[in-house]
Amino acid sequence: MGLQFLFMDDNAPCHRTVAAEQLLESEDIERMDWPARSPDLNTIEHVWDFLGRRLAARTLPPVTIRELRLALQDEWEAIPQQLIDTLILSMGRRCETCLAVSGDHIPY
Repeated sequence: MGLQFLFMDDNAPCHRTVAAEQLLESEDIERMDWPARSPDLNTIEHVWDFLGRRLAARTLPPVTIRELRLALQDEWEAIPQQLIDTLILSMGRRCETCLAVSGDHIPY
């Protein structure tokens, strides 16, 4: 990943297990300082929300694991590139806002 690689996570307990810490240390991966109450910075959370809303809006929601897998694949492929671009381009603003509110949730 190069010398400038910085690992970003959201302080979830599963990311802070002894095994996770040991793996990051063994690979010499530096972890980004992350405010504990700021999921707003994690871009993928916005994508998961978008996917959840798309699944909920389906006329016939998936009822089996196979149907869910297929529906998620369909919705994933249908994510507008503009959404991804907007999320990426908004990262700087969201970081600045997070700093301004001392790591608390970003107001909408």
